[in-house]
Amino acid sequence: MTTLADTITVEQLRDDVTSLAGRCLCDPVTELFGPLLEVQERVFNRLENDPEPDHAHELYLLAALVSGMLAKAHHDLDREHQAMSLARMAYVCADNIGHPGLRAWSRGLQSLLAYSAGRPQEAAAFADCGARIADGQNGSVTSWLACSQARAQARLGAAEPARLALVRADDMREHHVHDDLDAIGGIFWFAPPRQHHYAADAYACLPGQSERAVHEATRSIALYAAAAPEQRSFGDEAGARCVLALTRVWAGDAAAARDTLGPVLRLDLPRRTAEVMAGVSRVGDALRDSRFTDVPEARDLRAQIEWFAQRPASALAS
Repeated sequence: MTTLADTITVEQLRDDVTSLAGRCLCDPVTELFGPLLEVQERVFNRLENDPEPDHAHELYLLAALVSGMLAKAHHDLDREHQAMSLARMAYVCADNIGHPGLRAWSRGLQSLLAYSAGRPQEAAAFADCGARIADGQNGSVTSWLACSQARAQARLGAAEPARLALVRADDMREHHVHDDLDAIGGIFWFAPPRQHHYAADAYACLPGQSERAVHEATRSIALYAAAAPEQRSFGDEAGARCVLALTRVWAGDAAAARDTLGPVLRLDLPRRTAEVMAGVSRVGDALRDSRFTDVPEARDLRAQIEWFAQRPASALAS
């Protein structure tokens, strides 16, 4: 028999999970681990010890959500094995209640993990799987999966599949209808500035598309600058700046690259996630071109990047 106390407990868990989803966008990962683990334990304790039929669906939903957030937190600290295991757990919990949106989101998360680990073919496969699951859905997860397909295909050098995926992402954004994941918000809502960041990243990998990459990255940065603090994903904003800085390097303008990357290099240590570090490293690699050997601005930026690279967020948890 379900009591009022049981209902209140589940509602409190949902409130806590929703709050953490928002915090995952803008709070440093080191401040999230404790609360995420505590909520995860409470959710699974309820599932294991008091599986009320009236609450089972909601509890599995919450278990999937918190497992996904923990996967992202481990990813931020460069713990790829733990991250992928938790992403699988999120998928299993979502599958247990037949939630196509959350199943698709979990595949999108796995695509992100594979992409960040330098496995674009695996990333494309996960994104394709998620897109099939999300067929017929109208939430923002559909745009995320299309953008994830585009980034992975672009990194593989498949220009036309990447372009078509970006077209699909724009079409899905145009016909987007808020679903329950979008209502939770935070990392479960693929906001427009995130979409522009992903598009910039994809275009930056395609020959002759630097101008499009600049446009998309600039748009992402501008939207984040105008957003409320709780809606600013520091990781995606940093990613857009890294792409824009990379295009400046390719254009031979080391000074502009340094100015663009400055806010990223000033991030405090807990916000120097694995993805941020990878984006900055990509700019550093481009600066090794021989044409920058005697350029003072390039030498200065390389030195800043090397200093930054020695101090990732993962060092705090080692």
